[in-house]
Amino acid sequence: MTSTPLRTPLATLEEIVAQEKALSLLHFNSDDAFELGILIRNRLREVAQAPAVVNIVLANNQQLLFHAASRPGTVPENDNWVRRKRNTVLRFGFSTWAAHNMFENGNEELFKARFQLGEQAGKYAIHGGGFPVRVQAVEGPVAAVVVSGLAQEEDHQVVVECLEGLLKSQKQ
Repeated sequence: MTSTPLRTPLATLEEIVAQEKALSLLHFNSDDAFELGILIRNRLREVAQAPAVVNIVLANNQQLLFHAASRPGTVPENDNWVRRKRNTVLRFGFSTWAAHNMFENGNEELFKARFQLGEQAGKYAIHGGGFPVRVQAVEGPVAAVVVSGLAQEEDHQVVVECLEGLLKSQKQ
């Protein structure tokens, strides 16, 4: 059985921001986080042989709701990338793919200067894979979902496609 490959992620900042807003869920709790985490893990297993980490935390207190490897072979560095991507989502409220495209395809020096990060710059990553979880009629992200292990475009797109699936199931 052959799986459908991931779509190519949107490339302009305007499209990415609109997509993030359009993916606002009807509700989000620990059951939804588990469902989303499993959707992402299973999709990762369909589209890639490389291992990746899936991580979902609440935005207000960073309570861990889901954490899993898609396959054997992840390393502690995956969790370092998860932390850095999550920090970007929670501080700025937009996806790391949006940040990547906002700063000349990942120019970290521009990012660092724009937000005056100085020595704190290493706490943040502008590589795709971190995504804000939003709920309709709620201001700001309620959670952050992060994937780390594949190419950044794939890390981002697997989250997008699985959020689309979760939103569709919530609307039924």
